Amino acid sequence: MAEEKKIYTTGFGTPVDNDQNSKTAGNPGPILMQDTHLLEKLGHFDRERIPERVVHAKGAGAHGYFEVTADITKYTKAKFLSKIGKRTEVFARFSTVGGERGSADAERDPRGFALKFYTEEGNYDMTGNNTPVFFIRDPLKFPDFIHTQKRHPGSNLKDTSMFWDFLSLTPESLHQVTILFSDRGTPRNFRHMNGYSSHTFKWYNEKGEYFWVKYHFKTEQGIQNLNRDEATEIKGKDPDHATRDLFEAIEGGKYPSWKLEMQIMTPKEAEKYRFDPFDVTKVWFHADVKPFTVGRLVLNRNPKNYFAEVEQAAFSPANFVSGIAASSDKLLQGRLFSYHDAHLHRLGPNYHLLPINRPKNAVNYYQRDGYMTYGDNGGNGPNYYPNSFGGPEPNQNAGEPPFEVSGQAARQPYIHPNDDFFQAGELYRRVMTDEDRDHLIGNITTHLCNALKRIQLRQSAIFYKADPEYGTRVAKGLDLDVNKVKKLAEMSQEELVKTTAK
Repeated sequence: MAEEKKIYTTGFGTPVDNDQNSKTAGNPGPILMQDTHLLEKLGHFDRERIPERVVHAKGAGAHGYFEVTADITKYTKAKFLSKIGKRTEVFARFSTVGGERGSADAERDPRGFALKFYTEEGNYDMTGNNTPVFFIRDPLKFPDFIHTQKRHPGSNLKDTSMFWDFLSLTPESLHQVTILFSDRGTPRNFRHMNGYSSHTFKWYNEKGEYFWVKYHFKTEQGIQNLNRDEATEIKGKDPDHATRDLFEAIEGGKYPSWKLEMQIMTPKEAEKYRFDPFDVTKVWFHADVKPFTVGRLVLNRNPKNYFAEVEQAAFSPANFVSGIAASSDKLLQGRLFSYHDAHLHRLGPNYHLLPINRPKNAVNYYQRDGYMTYGDNGGNGPNYYPNSFGGPEPNQNAGEPPFEVSGQAARQPYIHPNDDFFQAGELYRRVMTDEDRDHLIGNITTHLCNALKRIQLRQSAIFYKADPEYGTRVAKGLDLDVNKVKKLAEMSQEELVKTTAK
């Protein structure tokens, strides 16, 4: 039996008789206002672009699942992690951070690695990157940092001096800068890179015991990166190469996968750890806190519609489930507000009702109305709490165990015995190969050379603080006076900034 032919209709279901010719008075004639199909079509076209994401604007996504492979119930009571073999539906979005929607996939930029777990207790989102650290640790600096990665307000061009000025004035960025300007700053594609929570989170179990944790999604395809010349070539040939690669791999049955490794600390271990365990510019050394495998992520289905499933996907680190919670990481605390707030602006107050964002379990709450309300809007049930009309009640067992905080309420500078240079220096000295170091220096100098000389000197001194060889090689690559850079590196950050201010 032949499939019944679909009838073209308006958005309100009225059949369309002709989609090639507008209604006119005479031939060719002026168009009539009564052509409601034309008015609907043009009106929707005028409004079909929603605001671009301020960060992570360009991305690709896919559906899949997460499977538990180890018993971790002593660490968390999250139901989707409750037994070996349990699978949870997942939607993943990969992205570049600083570029616009039309930017190239091969730009030197961190890559977003966001996951939405559709659990039986609601949605759990992990909004990570392909690097285990970030540039800043205080959310107050985030808008400024992002502005420097975008376009100059006067020229509307990317500005190298603006880029390096902020970084050289913010030495906590050094660890991430070192990773970014290594070849890890240009992953070959989304399948051949890792994903990290970067932040520290809290897991807690049925007994009320809690632990500090970090997530590491390790690609099972193996790490592959582009060098500077390869990235430049691909940007010209195929600016959408990573988006294409992910789609075609899944379409061809080559489902990408990652194993999830966790680092876990007890509260007592965290108190004694040599680095601030909540500082997102630092890692927990694997020799100190050994990661172990707990699960596997597989992506096996492409979106049917990019806009509906990828562009409208909204992830927030504030979306937790029972058994998982936030830590005192300052940058994370800011993100708990900012992501949800950005979605309210970009998609509207009911973005959580869109199919890609909607939880799979029943949702019972008291919010009503607003733009784009879906469903029965709570019917005739009460829209306030407390009430005596059978409305949903809180579950006291859903709360997280408390942890102590103390101190004065004030704007306080970050004080910790570990500096911002040691881990970046260790990465350069002990982790990178000779080839890695060569590529790092070349990547930095070919970019930093376009900044003002005083900014080159300041940033080279910061590299020198991390490792004398690191700073010396950058200085030589920029034809700077190495002795001057060395003297600048001996200064405090305040003296360095003052000396290189003009």
